[in-house]
Amino acid sequence: MDVQLNITMLYAGLLAVLFIIWSLNVVRLRVQDQVGLGSGKSLRLAAAIRIQGNFVEYVPLALLLLALMEWHGAPAPLLHSLGVVLLVGRIIHGIGLMQSAGKSAGRMLGTLATFAVLLLQAGYAIGAYCGAIL
Repeated sequence: MDVQLNITMLYAGLLAVLFIIWSLNVVRLRVQDQVGLGSGKSLRLAAAIRIQGNFVEYVPLALLLLALMEWHGAPAPLLHSLGVVLLVGRIIHGIGLMQSAGKSAGRMLGTLATFAVLLLQAGYAIGAYCGAIL
């Protein structure tokens, strides 16, 4: 079976660009606030570091599951829906955290979007396994 994983490649590329944007924001704030390591006393740098770190904590697993789903033959509309929700969720999470270190609608919606994607992917993966062994 020749699987190209084209859909996963698209979202991996888009999310990589977003990761670079979040990373450049950390670098920019480190220079502006003159902080070489950690966040110093800068709340905006601490938030930028968390945006980047949170991205790294969730996106790789979501992309791995997206690739496995695509390899397994999941329908393209489902894969695109998951990819778009993940991408938009990570964008609004970052924007929400930049606006407020506390509660914010963007932060909450971005987190919920990411969790929803992961839960749907987990359900698909578990269901695919159960279907394969029955």
